[in-house]
Amino acid sequence: MEEIKSNMQSELDAQNYDENQIQVLEGLEAVRKRPGMYIGSTGTKGLHHLVYEIVDNAIDEALAGFCTEITVEILPDDVIRVSDNGRGIPVGIHPKEGISAATVVYTILHAGGKFGGGGYKVSGGLHGVGASVVNALSEWLELTVKDGKNIHFQRFNRGNYSEPIKIIGDTSETGTMVSFKADHEIFEDTVYDYEVLCKRLREQAFLNAGIKIIFTDRRNEDEIRSETLYYEGGIREFVTHIHEKRGLSAISGDVIYLSGMEGDSFAEIALQYNDSYNELVLSFANNIHTTDGGTHEVGFKNALTKVINEYGKKFNLLKDGTRLLGDDVREGLTAIISVKLTECEFEGQTKGRLGNPHVKPFIEKMVMEKLMNFLEENPTVARAIFDKSISAQKAREAAKKARDLTRRKTAMESASLPGKLADCQEKGAEGTEIYIVEGDSAGGSAKEGRDRRYQAILPLWGKMLNVEKARIDKVYGNEKLMPVVTALGTSIGEDFDIEKLRYGKVIIMADADVDGSHIRTLLLTFFFRFMPQLITNGNIYIAQPPLFKVSRGKKFKYAFDEEERDAYIAEFADEDGNTSRVGVQRYKGLGEMSSEQLWETTMNPETRSMLQVRLEDAEKADEIFTVLMGDQVAPRRDFIETNARYVQNLDI
Repeated sequence: MEEIKSNMQSELDAQNYDENQIQVLEGLEAVRKRPGMYIGSTGTKGLHHLVYEIVDNAIDEALAGFCTEITVEILPDDVIRVSDNGRGIPVGIHPKEGISAATVVYTILHAGGKFGGGGYKVSGGLHGVGASVVNALSEWLELTVKDGKNIHFQRFNRGNYSEPIKIIGDTSETGTMVSFKADHEIFEDTVYDYEVLCKRLREQAFLNAGIKIIFTDRRNEDEIRSETLYYEGGIREFVTHIHEKRGLSAISGDVIYLSGMEGDSFAEIALQYNDSYNELVLSFANNIHTTDGGTHEVGFKNALTKVINEYGKKFNLLKDGTRLLGDDVREGLTAIISVKLTECEFEGQTKGRLGNPHVKPFIEKMVMEKLMNFLEENPTVARAIFDKSISAQKAREAAKKARDLTRRKTAMESASLPGKLADCQEKGAEGTEIYIVEGDSAGGSAKEGRDRRYQAILPLWGKMLNVEKARIDKVYGNEKLMPVVTALGTSIGEDFDIEKLRYGKVIIMADADVDGSHIRTLLLTFFFRFMPQLITNGNIYIAQPPLFKVSRGKKFKYAFDEEERDAYIAEFADEDGNTSRVGVQRYKGLGEMSSEQLWETTMNPETRSMLQVRLEDAEKADEIFTVLMGDQVAPRRDFIETNARYVQNLDI
């Protein structure tokens, strides 16, 4: 009866939405209750964000001119320790709160020196909530402050403290040290990725010329990793680093550097052209990577297009009425845009786009004036850039002709779909899938074994074009790639329209060997360069055909690696301890499987295993495709040597 009364009261409470239903979360409870609101997620991104917030506080000290060196360490048990030689967080009694100002910073949201313009003119971070959020989401956090006279210390447990900050020693040094252990009750995983942190810290060192960041991983005593990140050249060296890492050769001399101020706003841009066909423009606002661009990026791109066109007209390099487009002048461009503002306005769902309106005209004016002056003073460099843009324009026009020719040819043919395509009966992307299969024999088995209601099969044969080394005009008419484009229905490049996608799942099915890996890589490179929306939308999958069939009598199981194979052998041998009666068949290719086997192992939704291709970091993916599929051998060799130890079950 009491339970019924309780349920009835709950229903009444749900109906009566009044002041009694408004819950007030005291102190840092709100952060622990809804961590995603403050750090984005409780996955690995959120975990690493904790480190960024503490480092950003040290960077802010450096921007204010009081810090030159920052040390970041991953200690055993994934404890993080960040120390700097700045002024040290103020430890005096806060006039309003009645406790140490340092305690206020680490226990009260929206407390810090980033508000009102008095403490910092420019700052990154979570607008003053960084330190307290990290404290709230840590199992424990220890704060050590040196103020030039005393060493102050305070320990927190899940955002709370039992003792006020206290003096534990004397010192003539200044600075702040923060050690913390991410809370396993909050985060799915509390293990840090060295490469992820190193990339971010290197980025910060590039964006803040002259700051030294020492990053050390001490989790394994036998293999301590450490890097000193210090770049006097700032974002100039950032561009050089990108080109060296990707094995790209500059075609426009030294890195071009532009900078300027307007009021309290400062902007700097570094750019250089290379011999690739891809552009990479990275933009930052107050050291925060604006992944979706914004007013600073738009201003730069507009000005660049205008400058190259005006230069061409001024020196009679452009025919009457001819105009280069933005895509033409940015082919092969690597550029870093960094703005430092008193107050950043971020927009978009992920807050990855800068919205400050005054930044666009400020950047446009600066680039127009300074880049035009540079080009006029450096005619050899200017001509190399202009010739690259003209070449891109010609390729674009050639692509348009090839596209129009392809359209006319398609319209004249009775059936516009590829001849080798075995289409499915159902129409529309919902619930349908297409298998892009390596080889005619495997394609034949797949056609026989499929469920023709919703599964389509497109066989491919031979090695296809490596689009990393080719422009879009080479794709049109290519006998290996155009059947894929036609079957999917979306077109490519500027004509791409995901609404016209004919299948919900696009599944790459190739042999589990080196040749199959090459086919997969070539197809993924094609999708990444010319249909990236298919990857970001989650439409691309990789089929996982088994390597072995383990059987005994009429019993059998499919194994996808050696470990699984051995486990099945042991399982079947358990019956009488006799392994000689267990048969193991090694599949060398999809073509060896019967249609029934292919269906059961690789195509049946009830039993198959597939990998969805995701794009977590576009910049990193771009770099890997450039390194692995580009012309330069040395960066590819370095990449393979560095990452070979992480590869398992390599089939050669």
